[in-house]
Amino acid sequence: MTDKVYSRKTYDEALIWLRQNGFELKDAPGAPGRTILRKYGCEAGIERNDKSAPRIFVTPGILIGSEVSKLVDHGFQKHLETSKVQRAATSDDLKALHSFAEELKEAMGVPSLYNESMGTVSEAYKYDRVKERDKAAGARSVRPWEEATKP
Repeated sequence: MTDKVYSRKTYDEALIWLRQNGFELKDAPGAPGRTILRKYGCEAGIERNDKSAPRIFVTPGILIGSEVSKLVDHGFQKHLETSKVQRAATSDDLKALHSFAEELKEAMGVPSLYNESMGTVSEAYKYDRVKERDKAAGARSVRPWEEATKP
């Protein structure tokens, strides 16, 4: 197995790579230096950072209508969620999203981490058994093990 050496690409180099590899690119409306990318029914947005390197400003997601969905793991099933729709993610959705994200990383010249290479990584995790986990410690209900024991 050969080790792949990653070299961070400039924004312009990333755009060239994306065009050459079948991505549809369009300028973000009213935002110079920002580009919307589409492929496999997925969409993301990249922008030029202050060092002329690409940076993601819209996380990759499946396009549902005109909105980019967010992948949410509910423990038993992954869902695609927008402000209007929630639907179960299919294996085709997950394969497309995984391929899109991996190709985007290659275009940007950033390494693909082991856990991300194994499958699609969700943007949020909402398991029933970890209710209120996303809330700040002071905003959560008191857990049984946090209650003061009475003498």
